[in-house]
Amino acid sequence: MPAVNDTPSSKAFPVPEIIPIFPLPNVVLFPDTYLPLHIFEPRYRDMVADAGREGSCIGMALFKQGWESQYYGNPPIFSLGCVGRMTHIEPLEDGRSNLILQGLYRYTIEEEYFDARYRKAKITLGPSEPFHTIAEGPVLSEVEGSGAEGSVRSTLTALAMRYLQSRKAEKLCELVTDEAMTDRVLVNGLSSCLDLTPLEKQFLLEAESLYQQTRRLIDFLKFKLDGETQLSGWG
Repeated sequence: MPAVNDTPSSKAFPVPEIIPIFPLPNVVLFPDTYLPLHIFEPRYRDMVADAGREGSCIGMALFKQGWESQYYGNPPIFSLGCVGRMTHIEPLEDGRSNLILQGLYRYTIEEEYFDARYRKAKITLGPSEPFHTIAEGPVLSEVEGSGAEGSVRSTLTALAMRYLQSRKAEKLCELVTDEAMTDRVLVNGLSSCLDLTPLEKQFLLEAESLYQQTRRLIDFLKFKLDGETQLSGWG
């Protein structure tokens, strides 16, 4: 199959033009993250076997509302998802398998195909990320709690730390404060691991740039922190 090459980073791992699609109701994959999956349905066992022979790529997609009555058919899905590379496959005795999917790039579906037991799609990669870092974008009027101007990354880090500390997530706090972590990994990692709804995560994934994704993530964190403050006031 020809490989899609419309983002500079796609040269790092070629993605087939047509890939299998694995839609789920509650999972959104982001680039630069890892997703463990348990494969048990016969159609998706076929998908994993075929993907292993044809590029090792699977496109994760989120079901749209009302999917329940059509689950064993082809219910509608969001056209923007994330393609992942199978990095580890653990076959189980009865045909099931466990695998790890590494998020690579966002994709947009151009055409869907239903001639196999599972859904496939012709895709284009993107929208691609800007080359500048989020710290080089416009600054917010002030960093939360400090009254001083600062970068978007520092605002995100401060909010994320407050939120994670309230949940005693020490390991995640260590990752957030790692200055060696790139903006992409930080933003996508938080987008993936925070307790947001699937639709909220889809909203983050569909951002037009890394900067816009960061601002949306900041808004979600502020909303959650404000809600906790209001609840504590009732105690």
